[in-house]
Amino acid sequence: MSFSQAAGLAGETVGPRRPDPYTDTQSREFGFRARRFAHVRRLIEAVLDERGEADIVDLGGTETYWLIGADFMRAHRHRLRVTLVNTEAQTLDDSGLFDAVQASAADPALFSGRRFDLVHSNSVIEHVGDWRAMQAFAANARRLAPRYYVQTPNYWFPFEPHFRFAGFQYLPKRLRVALLMRFALGFFRRIPTRAEADEIIFHHRLLSTREMAGLFPDGRVLHERFAGLNKSIIAMRDGA
Repeated sequence: MSFSQAAGLAGETVGPRRPDPYTDTQSREFGFRARRFAHVRRLIEAVLDERGEADIVDLGGTETYWLIGADFMRAHRHRLRVTLVNTEAQTLDDSGLFDAVQASAADPALFSGRRFDLVHSNSVIEHVGDWRAMQAFAANARRLAPRYYVQTPNYWFPFEPHFRFAGFQYLPKRLRVALLMRFALGFFRRIPTRAEADEIIFHHRLLSTREMAGLFPDGRVLHERFAGLNKSIIAMRDGA
């Protein structure tokens, strides 16, 4: 998920942005996503084996994200449908494969009465706001399909991925705000006002393994590792 999607999910425009490395197929970030896609692909293949087609909802997702599995998606496009949920309006290039719904992924009434085959979410839950919003987001992921895949950066991995600053998440909030207002960090150019910096910090709250396990008690919690450390956390349910 890019910062623009994080801002959209929050319903705010929260400061100037730098280029998004997740759209660069040669970037390290794109490579991490592509390797994680093996889990997503396995879940989709299980649905295809059972039903012959797969109806997927991507909470907070974008069409661009799915470039990580472009060959797989292309091979099965006649059997797949991906609904993208984001508070930002999205213009689609491939309306044969994707739908876009403008809504909050943390809205308890989201898709009331509707079920999908798989819920997918990549690096979104850490952007929805406070703990209550995270609980609502997780409840939706668990409610909307028998299978889910929800990934988020690990709070205890020392390198903060949004601001690209080692240990940034461990600093006092006042210092994090001050750094955003003084320096260009990660996805962000220097933030001109304290209100904007406060809003950015509010919508970038990393989760621990224990918190993810509490939010997804009916799933398995896995880790993506880098340099011997748990870089990100994946909550996954294979089906009921």
